[in-house]
Amino acid sequence: MAKYGATIAWQRNGETFTDNRYSRAHRWTFDGGIEVRASSSAHVVPLPYSAEDAVDPEEAFVASLSSCHMLWFLSLAAKQRFCVDSYTDAAEGIMEKNAEGRLAMTVVTLRPHVVFSGEKQPSSSELEALHHRAHDECFIANSVKTEVRCVPVLG
Repeated sequence: MAKYGATIAWQRNGETFTDNRYSRAHRWTFDGGIEVRASSSAHVVPLPYSAEDAVDPEEAFVASLSSCHMLWFLSLAAKQRFCVDSYTDAAEGIMEKNAEGRLAMTVVTLRPHVVFSGEKQPSSSELEALHHRAHDECFIANSVKTEVRCVPVLG
């Protein structure tokens, strides 16, 4: 078992608050002291009460799925002796009403584009198998009920 934590902190900073016109900007602090500016999404709470230059929980959700998949993919590729030069994923999440009529991230689509070098190059079926295994191993994907799709970008 392992435990993971983050400290989420927000302050009113003199705003009225009870009129619902307060900044949703806050910060996430992770182990090692890394601090990230966060806010509600402007799709959920309009500007200026959200901060466009901050990460919102929905973006973080998509990023955590993509990041976990990538880390597993890299590990599996290295074990199979494929040399990865770069990995880029233009991941996207869709927020809509789910079967219960509640807003939820219903689909996350990963679009990893991987560049390999060296003589040993994965075939299309090997690449597909690497992504499938990475998805199966991803702790985050195994933790959510959102459908997570992976659509690798070839070439």
